[in-house]
Amino acid sequence: MKPARRALLATGLFIVALLISTNAAASSQYEISVVSNAFEPAQLTIPAGKRVEVMVHNKTAMPAEFESYDFTAEKVVPGGTSIPVYIGPLKPGTYEFFNDFARGVKGHLSVK
Repeated sequence: MKPARRALLATGLFIVALLISTNAAASSQYEISVVSNAFEPAQLTIPAGKRVEVMVHNKTAMPAEFESYDFTAEKVVPGGTSIPVYIGPLKPGTYEFFNDFARGVKGHLSVK
């Protein structure tokens, strides 16, 4: 095989691999928002046995603390900002999370 063809083939394979990894990463990201006295959605479903990224958006002016004793997470999210929280891999079940700065604000993670 000529060097130019080999380089073109290698470039094509690299692009295909990059697209596959980008799509795999995108499917592992989930979103949740902190709004006035609630999480939206109040229940988030993620796959069992996989590490996922949950982007937490704080849509309030006050800081929030996304926390869970069930899956060991604790992240402060300043008002009006977003941060990623990495969760898992977890076994199937239901896990609670809450806003530690507003203890009545709770949600559930459903792992299937």
